[in-house]
Amino acid sequence: MQQQRDAFCAVCVDMGTTNTRVWLVRGNEVLGRASASVGVRDTARDGSDLRIRKALRDLISQVRVEASLVRPTAVIAAGMITSPLGLAEVPHVVAPAGKCEIAARVRRDYFPDITELPVFLVPGVRSGSANSDPQSIGESDVMRGEETLCVGLLKLGLLKAGGTLLNLGSHWKAITVDHDAHVATSVTSMSGELIHAAQSQTILASALPQERPETLNEEWIEAGMLEQRRSGLSRALFCVRLLEQWNECTPDDRFAFLIGAFVASDLDSLVKHGLLTANRPVVITGDRAACNAWKHALYKISIDSTIISADQLEQALIQGLREIVGCVPASE
Repeated sequence: MQQQRDAFCAVCVDMGTTNTRVWLVRGNEVLGRASASVGVRDTARDGSDLRIRKALRDLISQVRVEASLVRPTAVIAAGMITSPLGLAEVPHVVAPAGKCEIAARVRRDYFPDITELPVFLVPGVRSGSANSDPQSIGESDVMRGEETLCVGLLKLGLLKAGGTLLNLGSHWKAITVDHDAHVATSVTSMSGELIHAAQSQTILASALPQERPETLNEEWIEAGMLEQRRSGLSRALFCVRLLEQWNECTPDDRFAFLIGAFVASDLDSLVKHGLLTANRPVVITGDRAACNAWKHALYKISIDSTIISADQLEQALIQGLREIVGCVPASE
């Protein structure tokens, strides 16, 4: 799909595990934006993709109504939308992979119940071992959506070749980019989902704030990190319950303790495997409280990091989609 940059006009979609965002873009201008708390986790729960299909139809319609005189030529989508729980599975590209390698595997499809426009589905990236045996499974990893974010961040100069992206969403993911600006490796944990579950679905719900604070007490972050390293993650989480019973701190302090426990668990593993080092700059995106906690933890071990704002994140996702679809062969 070859398009002149100044004539670019498309609906851009980023679907994750729990949220979906849609933009109507013309040139460098965002003419409409919409989002919904719907993602492929709903497909997993429902056993059907009807919920995400309806959400996509509604969101695409919403952004097109916002700019009714504009005629987009396509929908360009990345993220979990290309997983088995999404609209159509697109196989991962094997790392190392840059925008051209990713573009070569983009799938064009039609979903008339959602939109009359052609839909370009951007594949994810797989790294490490392709084996699935118990001994080597830990060496492999996958991503869907973060590869597009990396392409956009690199284009905007927010992520440098040779750096690491730490993306803190429903899953926490550390992604290294090699010196050729290719996605090289990644490591994913379920920390984001587990924090949400602890906050809403466990006995800790009453101990924690209903809304996540954006700033956290650094002493309580460090206390949670220390307890995780001393007694393990599960015990550290139960200590949040004990802190509530002793009534020695606020819900926000207890949340900082909990976040610290998860940060320590993932940080120590990533340092051990060489994904976080003092000579590799780190860019952090995602949940603000988690971003601030990670930045503090990295500072304590002399690793420089930069937090990307929500506006920069939006720009990078859209830019990544533009860069990738601009490389799709004309035959597509």
